[in-house]
Amino acid sequence: MHKSAGAIIKNDKGKILMLERTKFPFGWACPAGHVDEGEKPEDAMVREVWEETGLSVKEYELLFHEFVEWNECSRGVRGHDWSLFEAIEWEGEAVSNSESKNMKWVGVDEIKGLELEPVWKYWFEKLKII
Repeated sequence: MHKSAGAIIKNDKGKILMLERTKFPFGWACPAGHVDEGEKPEDAMVREVWEETGLSVKEYELLFHEFVEWNECSRGVRGHDWSLFEAIEWEGEAVSNSESKNMKWVGVDEIKGLELEPVWKYWFEKLKII
């Protein structure tokens, strides 16, 4: 079973950091990725945020831990054991890399207009953001 971890990161204006993915599953998403073998979900989240944005998460809160059976990844696996966090305290400047073609801070009202990666549409609906 594949495990995934991701983080919702808000700036001081309440905007959420979103990335437009360059590979499947396409769409706008928050920083996230697979949990490596033997890695804790929270450590994977901190690593993925660093790899995808250059931000260093210092404090976080677990929002959900849930198996999402329909969530498919670039490795062709369907179903992921998800740990979704909110970054409470972080530092650095967000910088995109090859995993995203765009990165921006998005207001809650703007999220509804984005073509979201399916699992992030699910999380934002569950959190009543959209």
